[in-house]
Amino acid sequence: MTSRHIPSPSRRTVVRAAAATAAAVPVLSATAAASASPSTDSARAAAPAPAFLHGVASGDPLPDGVLLWTRVTPEPGAEPGSGRGADTPVRWEVAEDREFTAPAGSGTTLASAASDHTVKADVRGLRPATSYYFRFTAGGEGAEVRSPVGRTRTAPATGASVAGLRFGVVSCANWEAGWFSAYRHLAARGDLDAVLHLGDYLYEYATGGYPTQGAALREHRPAHEILNLADYRLRHGTYKTDTDLQALHAAHPVIAIWDDHEFANDAWSGGAQNHTPGTEGVWAERVAAAKQAYFEWMPVRASTEGTVHRRLRFGRLADLHLLDLRSFRSEQASIGNGSVDDPERTITGRAQLDWLKAGLAGSDAVWKLVGTSVMISPVAFGALPAHLLGPLTGLLGLPKEGLAFSVDQWDGYTDDRKELIGHLRDRGIRDTVFLTGDVHMAWASEVPVKAATYPLSPSAATEFVVTSVTSDNLDDILRVAPQTVSTVASAAVRTANRHVKWVDMDSHGYSVLDVTAERSQMDYYVLSDKTAQDATSAWVRSYRTRRGTQKVERVDRPVR
Repeated sequence: MTSRHIPSPSRRTVVRAAAATAAAVPVLSATAAASASPSTDSARAAAPAPAFLHGVASGDPLPDGVLLWTRVTPEPGAEPGSGRGADTPVRWEVAEDREFTAPAGSGTTLASAASDHTVKADVRGLRPATSYYFRFTAGGEGAEVRSPVGRTRTAPATGASVAGLRFGVVSCANWEAGWFSAYRHLAARGDLDAVLHLGDYLYEYATGGYPTQGAALREHRPAHEILNLADYRLRHGTYKTDTDLQALHAAHPVIAIWDDHEFANDAWSGGAQNHTPGTEGVWAERVAAAKQAYFEWMPVRASTEGTVHRRLRFGRLADLHLLDLRSFRSEQASIGNGSVDDPERTITGRAQLDWLKAGLAGSDAVWKLVGTSVMISPVAFGALPAHLLGPLTGLLGLPKEGLAFSVDQWDGYTDDRKELIGHLRDRGIRDTVFLTGDVHMAWASEVPVKAATYPLSPSAATEFVVTSVTSDNLDDILRVAPQTVSTVASAAVRTANRHVKWVDMDSHGYSVLDVTAERSQMDYYVLSDKTAQDATSAWVRSYRTRRGTQKVERVDRPVR
């Protein structure tokens, strides 16, 4: 069993892993070399002990391994982004039981200021489809400190026949807008293979800078908009002090992609709506800082290009294709000039689109799951009152003039969507399910080949969109009771878009995707109150797509 180096987006090493535990022994014991000396004993007792203040996490499960993560606070005041604190050797352990009486592997890595004292261990040599427990230990002889214990799970063997898979699915968690109760409810479930986070894990705004309809429930750190590496590190570290988020990471492996707010609102390859070069620096430098902090703080393997697009396999039941729709995209279209159809514009980038098409065509899995941060289903609007059209255009990234496309979604990059949907149709690729976040609303839709003539024209895939964990949606923006005025808007959306089977514009919560050889079913759960730290959750709707149909149908009960 080995602990491999994890590259950062800039190709520099994020974590320096020791070749063997023995190689780190001199470092571990350097301050205790004269342990027989009473003065040395006193100095050791007075030395600050390291601490694990940000929990533990795992991610990107493979049939033979998983990525483990933690962050060491080497001394009081060594907060994220501060650069304070000495290099600290950290030992990781994996076992088949919580008491660690059946060890499955161990190793040592180094937490240093260069990686913000975060560590990753890419553990291999594990058994497929197996639950494991893991922990970390830091500190010198006689002053060792152990992290909380985490649980993780490996993926099924590549060619295995798998009866079922179950994933939690979440997106859009704004620290200032509410408590992360959705994470707590997912953490309490013992039946999940992993949790899929579809982006906007954090938000970049200054305190009060994002609509929270009143005072922030809890304030961001740093209080200003995050711009440099220290800022992004501190913001990541702040989010990971949330006990519900820590519980989620300790309970399940997390498979994450980023969206725009991990960088700045409406980000594209050369800039963002929420970035002003004259006062906020060079965009490329901001992106590099954001990506470095992301890969330091998230249990995510970088692709060879240093982004998050990658592919995970779960036996012969499902391939999961994960997309990066921010690093390569063209700038969002100008309004009303027809540029949304320009074939020179892209949301994926040429290389990533070819990678996705090849992966879909070459997959022998029953289900082709695609994790995408923004909606691929087209959305048009019929007649809507002005007081509803305005907030909806803001949520969807639509032009304020009310034109019937969203320039930040795939609607703003129709040539890429046309090519991908045509590829599914022409190659006879069936049972593709897009899993999406971003818009703070829940949707269940069919993805039409030609929306204008649907349902007379066929559907090429299906799409399930999850609502936000806390980020504002329609009732929050309008300051009205949920499921009141939004019923008018949702009815108008479904009338103008016959491929849309359901939309919930008000709820906050999470979803659970249950996959079998016969169907993929999304169960939607909503929170009682995002501003209540003890919020309850309740099932509200379920939709499924049966194998071979490319259609969405309602189900009268959740899987569990």
